[in-house]
Amino acid sequence: MDVNLEKVLRGIPGWEDARVETLPGGHTNHTWLLRAGKGKAVLKVDARPRSAPYNTRASEARVQSLAADCGLASRVLFVSDTVYLSEYLEGDVWTLDAFLDNANIEKLAESLRKLHSLPLTGRIFDALSAARDYASRIVEPDEARVRACLQTIAAEPPGPGLCVCHNDLVVDNIVSVPETRFLDWEYACDNDPRFDLATLTTHHGLSEERAGVLLDAYFDGEGERHREHLARQASVYSALLYLWERSRNAM
Repeated sequence: MDVNLEKVLRGIPGWEDARVETLPGGHTNHTWLLRAGKGKAVLKVDARPRSAPYNTRASEARVQSLAADCGLASRVLFVSDTVYLSEYLEGDVWTLDAFLDNANIEKLAESLRKLHSLPLTGRIFDALSAARDYASRIVEPDEARVRACLQTIAAEPPGPGLCVCHNDLVVDNIVSVPETRFLDWEYACDNDPRFDLATLTTHHGLSEERAGVLLDAYFDGEGERHREHLARQASVYSALLYLWERSRNAM
């Protein structure tokens, strides 16, 4: 995707003459760090307006803005169908070592509870539709494994007790400022809260002990009661991750 960055910046009041630095990452958009005066911001530009499984950029901005009001995210500075500018968070991006510190986990659990108490977005995370989309993009798929992944996800549809979830809580999206805040709200919508917990435990390969610390911190010492439910959500996440990773390899 070719981006006329000067034209994009001319459309963002106050950032027309910003200094620009390309940032790594971004599977579906280009990303830059902007500096203007004392301000720093992250700019994302999409090739086309976003659709499921992603939020539209306007929907993403609404969720992120609510989270920012609660101290969970950076402020959104500008949004259009294909342009997204948010305040740069100065802090330490998490690594796996952060899970070794109980104090970090307790802060993370507190931030998650705040996130999960935000007003519902009205859009339910449709893991099965996302999975089918990813599967359709895989070149030379392992048909049996793809079918098994889809069956696993279909067997655990969204149930009661939905709340606002981030739905992509990998360490790259967690920052200590020193309060715990979250980046990249492109998937954030209503889901089972244990999906966020399953992402944390499964994606990062947490030991039973570390997972137990997180669950107890989140559920006020009663994490063991939720182990079975967490395991089901972990299976959904693992299946979805497999399909997503294979679909990325095809791009």
